[in-house]
Amino acid sequence: MAFPTETVYGLGADADQPDAVRRIFAVKGRPANHPLIVHLASVDQFDEWGRDVSDDARALAAACWPGPMTLLVAAADRVSPLVTGGRTTVGLRVPAHPVALELLGAFGGGIAAPSANRFGRVSPTSAANVHADLGDDVDLVLDGGSSAIGVESTIVDCTVDPPQILRPGGIDAATIQAVLQRGHLGVTSGPSRASGMLAAHYAPRCQVVLADSLHAARELEISRSGPSNTHVEIMEYPASVEAYARHLYQWLRDADERRVDVLIAILPPPEGLGEAVRDRLTKAAAAAVDRP
Repeated sequence: MAFPTETVYGLGADADQPDAVRRIFAVKGRPANHPLIVHLASVDQFDEWGRDVSDDARALAAACWPGPMTLLVAAADRVSPLVTGGRTTVGLRVPAHPVALELLGAFGGGIAAPSANRFGRVSPTSAANVHADLGDDVDLVLDGGSSAIGVESTIVDCTVDPPQILRPGGIDAATIQAVLQRGHLGVTSGPSRASGMLAAHYAPRCQVVLADSLHAARELEISRSGPSNTHVEIMEYPASVEAYARHLYQWLRDADERRVDVLIAILPPPEGLGEAVRDRLTKAAAAAVDRP
């Protein structure tokens, strides 16, 4: 089943049912060691799924749930290693979407859900995107309209002190620092330990090339077009970073529909939501290295 959240659409299954969780990995083509996020209806379920939850994690949950934040905590005994990718930690979040919250409230348990697309590809921000990606491999798609934020949740590792942002997303570092009353957060290092931490991800079929300005983008457009008649486009730079995040994945999909060969994306400043947009574009561009 796919369902809407304020970030992107998720491919969900009962987190307590191993066969259902295995189905997620099979449908997405997702590596078994890449952990899933468990979605909850309320902060009241925190201690059912997390263990030894820190004061920092509780403060962030109180301030940011429901919302686009995933908190990495020690996994409670009920959490299957299938969900955690064999790790001792689990990512938990309460989404801020009325359809998702109604679903989770009626269900009563935890729903394990990555984005509802094939692994490594562009995340879906509409029901139509889910149908286009997964087709008959998904039993049901709940249509909640277009995702309001458009990029995935911020993931904060609360098992370390100070906490670390593992993936930038809908809530920025400044907000997290303000909630925790900390002047700085930890530096992320080491292997991937949460969703979206791979170097190459969120990739369309076309090649994504990054530019720091419109002037640089236009120079790249000329150099990449060349005599081979390569279809090169510059992705529209919107009026706000919020609009950039909201439309980013649809624009990447649209470029593939137009059979663009090279899409030049202008990076937003690394501030606020711009950090998340830069992260997704950088990983989309890195994916070109892995293509045949």
